[in-house]
Amino acid sequence: MTLPARIAVIGAAGKMGRAIIRALSETPGARLGAALEREDSPDLGRDAAVLAGLPAAGVLVRTALPAAAEADAWIDFSSPAASVANAHAAAAIGARLVIGTTGLSAADKQTIATAASKTAIVVAPNMSIGVNVLLQLVADAARVLGPAYDIEIIEAHHRAKRDAPSGTALRLAEAAAEATSRTLETHGRYSRHGDIGPRPAGEIGIQTIRGGDVIGDHTVFFLGDGERVEITHRASSRDTFARGSVRAALWLVGRPPGLYDMRDVLGLAKG
Repeated sequence: MTLPARIAVIGAAGKMGRAIIRALSETPGARLGAALEREDSPDLGRDAAVLAGLPAAGVLVRTALPAAAEADAWIDFSSPAASVANAHAAAAIGARLVIGTTGLSAADKQTIATAASKTAIVVAPNMSIGVNVLLQLVADAARVLGPAYDIEIIEAHHRAKRDAPSGTALRLAEAAAEATSRTLETHGRYSRHGDIGPRPAGEIGIQTIRGGDVIGDHTVFFLGDGERVEITHRASSRDTFARGSVRAALWLVGRPPGLYDMRDVLGLAKG
């Protein structure tokens, strides 16, 4: 009989961490192996399953990362600096790692890519299965509709979200840019104010809304003469991200070193 994969959750006491612990309890072939939090967390020493609203499971929240024998994969929803450090630590012992942290800089991503030469790492700004299907749809639509359609993206999140635009919005913009031989460095537009003149050809607009308790809404507009196409994804629960991250962690078990994303996990075509 195959034993369940042991999954370590980094950031276990946060909203996403608790959702992941619940998702692990509902997923055949997976179980919580370790629960990690920062050194100043008031939840250190508590049963992680109880924090997530589940019966006690005997896995206490701690600060020390798991040894190689304690977990088959780690899931990290923490902070950019912590995720980079965790990628180094995972590479050192060959631990497979799922990173759902947003706000990663170009330098952070490069450091994580270097760590992925020694272990298998999935990095995705959004673990939702629906959003990753959306990425495919946006790329296909951008490719088929072509330069006659202006591309705009609007994203909305809760008032506490720190990074803007969201990692998902940036990935959607990248998908559209890649499909049409553009780059965000050249064609991205993140704000408009005052007398800005006519919209430049090829521009990809990304606008941000913050407020309330919005989990995450993203709409991509393709605006042509006489018609427009809108593709929208709305998340009503963090559970969708949690289930996706658990799916990614299980997919990683047994994978060779490399940098992967959710398109790899879901078997979606790239490019």
